[in-house]
Amino acid sequence: MNKVLFVNKPKGITSFDLCYKLRKVFKTKAIGHTGTLDPNASGVMIILLNRCCKLNQFLVGDDKEYIAKVKLGFRTNTLDIDGEVIEERSCTMPSKDNLLAVLKSFVGKQKQLPPMTSAIKVNGKKLIDYQRQNQKVEVKPRDIEIYALELLSLADDEFIFKAHVSSGTYIRVLADDILNSLGIIGTLTDLTRISVGGVRIDDCDDLPSVLNNQFHEHEPYDLLASRYLNIDVNDDFSIKCGKPQIFDCEADEVFVSKGREALAIYRKGSDGKYHSVRGLF
Repeated sequence: MNKVLFVNKPKGITSFDLCYKLRKVFKTKAIGHTGTLDPNASGVMIILLNRCCKLNQFLVGDDKEYIAKVKLGFRTNTLDIDGEVIEERSCTMPSKDNLLAVLKSFVGKQKQLPPMTSAIKVNGKKLIDYQRQNQKVEVKPRDIEIYALELLSLADDEFIFKAHVSSGTYIRVLADDILNSLGIIGTLTDLTRISVGGVRIDDCDDLPSVLNNQFHEHEPYDLLASRYLNIDVNDDFSIKCGKPQIFDCEADEVFVSKGREALAIYRKGSDGKYHSVRGLF
């Protein structure tokens, strides 16, 4: 089965746990996904099976949308509810206008420092492993973009907001930065990823259904055609041989297919020809 699945990951399991469970269902070791979710988070995960794992590098840069809940009064070492409480103090919820103004100030391009409790690798080692071993390492901030922030609800001790962000954005860090700007402390207590690129949470199958062999399959063609200029060819022989091509277009990268069969991603070279980046068949 060379397919793509959209799965709504439940809270309480890691992304690795999810893939491990699906590996048993589909009896394959060739399984991957296009972006992790923390154990405390739920929502959209794009799962790739068998040959579809070749798509991974072309799908990881999608923008994402989240709904996040933040509770005031305590802060953890992981910036979310899974961590150890390291600070507690009484906090007064700012006014709605004040909170809206701070949210607006975070919209745009910026740099974000990844949390030490993350799986990002520095010198081949995960940041969380450095922290566990009490080792210091230089962590460089990453370029991100916040496209939109929307306040959904406001209570005495918590607020909920929706965030539309670029790939690589950590919502728990964003939430902590927002709290710092307000002069209060808090912790991310709930997080749901509601979209990845054009895939929305309503498009996803829940995990119990998938484990019970009740799921929807999705074609690689649809995912790639929504992201790249699609070149449809009649003769796929030279494409499958990886030969350079001349396409009448200006795009730097194109998705080549025959009908609805995904064949390859091609990139324009300095010679003006398109060269194969990766075969997908």
